[in-house]
Amino acid sequence: MSQQIICTVSDLVVNSGVCALVEVHGEQKQVALFYLPETEQKLYALDNWDPLGNANVLSRGIVGSVGDELVVASPLYKQHFSLSTGDCIEADASVSVYPARISGAHVVLGA
Repeated sequence: MSQQIICTVSDLVVNSGVCALVEVHGEQKQVALFYLPETEQKLYALDNWDPLGNANVLSRGIVGSVGDELVVASPLYKQHFSLSTGDCIEADASVSVYPARISGAHVVLGA
């Protein structure tokens, strides 16, 4: 995945998610971005698609933790997906995660 500027930091919501439409490996995808400035990584990016609820909703989920794992709870069935690995805590499912970083005033997706 090539690097792409997808928004500005001011477009993000602290301790919450937003959705961005980006190109990933030649196709359009919705990516959920979670801005957690109090954490070491600060920015997490994963598929917005909830594979258990079959809908693009993860950016609307509630951010929290299960043990030491930072997660987002899907707003549909409340299953938890790890923000760092994309793995579902309760079920045999996962979503893709993407490298994301803040560069100046911009959010950059990709390695």
